[in-house]
Amino acid sequence: MKAVRLEAVGSIALHEVDKPSAGPDDLLVRIEACGVCGTDRHLFHGEFPCTPPVTPGHEFSGIVEAIGNSVFGFSVGDRVTGDPNIACGRCPHCHAGRVNLCSNLRAIGIHRDGGFAEYLVLPQKQAFVLPGDLKPTHGAFCEPLGCCLHGVELAEIRPGSSVAVLGGGVIGLLTVQLARLAGATTIILSTRQASRRALAEDLGATATVDPNAGDVIDAIAGPSGLMPGGVDVVFECAGVRETVEQSMRLARAGGTVVIVGVMPQGLKAAFEPFDLLFRELKVLGSFLNPFTHRRAADLIASGAIEIDRLISRQVTLEDAAAVIANPPAAGEIKVLVVPG
Repeated sequence: MKAVRLEAVGSIALHEVDKPSAGPDDLLVRIEACGVCGTDRHLFHGEFPCTPPVTPGHEFSGIVEAIGNSVFGFSVGDRVTGDPNIACGRCPHCHAGRVNLCSNLRAIGIHRDGGFAEYLVLPQKQAFVLPGDLKPTHGAFCEPLGCCLHGVELAEIRPGSSVAVLGGGVIGLLTVQLARLAGATTIILSTRQASRRALAEDLGATATVDPNAGDVIDAIAGPSGLMPGGVDVVFECAGVRETVEQSMRLARAGGTVVIVGVMPQGLKAAFEPFDLLFRELKVLGSFLNPFTHRRAADLIASGAIEIDRLISRQVTLEDAAAVIANPPAAGEIKVLVVPG
């Protein structure tokens, strides 16, 4: 079969490899779609830990082609999505229900072969059935939506809350939609790209801010800003130093900052501990998707989340390596790799 292989940092290409077989507890899945995530680009540049050689791709869905002899609850022909994050179930974090913090965490597409291939082996405990009539491309959004769900739940948004979202990529635009569903009445998105600002307003943002037009802090939290004094909750969804530093200053006194974006490992951001103390800010990291994948799949199946307008383009496996190795194109939100 064809598979995109990350051989080492900075080395990625399409190869012919042996088609895998399902073990006793596994599903063999024919991939229908797999999303290109910023993490995939971090892997390529050596900015996020992984174990090459490996086939990347952790945002995938597909059709079950074969099942192991110990598998139950799944049938050949099922459309499935997979939670890529495999917890050990034995460490203290797992016993406490914090599976995303598992001491022995292994991820499909990072530590074992993922979805930028024609086929993938998926442990049955990581698989979730999707409606047979769901658009194949929509299933690939379950993983990023699950991560956003975790962040929104950590934020404890209440009806009537005010929210700022920094970053207009797929994570920011999914977070806008979830904040709306959670009852936030003010949702402000900050991004430089005009097309993303327009889309955010269509998806539920009550206002948007262009960082190129002036100071974001003044525009949102300044005396004449959209929310003088700051918002209840800030979601940092860009994964860059500038927005991480902005997030601390956009939350109101007593507010919450949730870091969802992934900054390259080793990169630092500056903040004043006195400011966090004096304003009693709650600053949280939101990592992965603990127990949210099933609900993400149900939300997507329900039609409550707009997906189609988040898809910038679809590419084949032949083009996937170049997409991962290069920065996103201007205005790009989500690129899907579609093997068939």
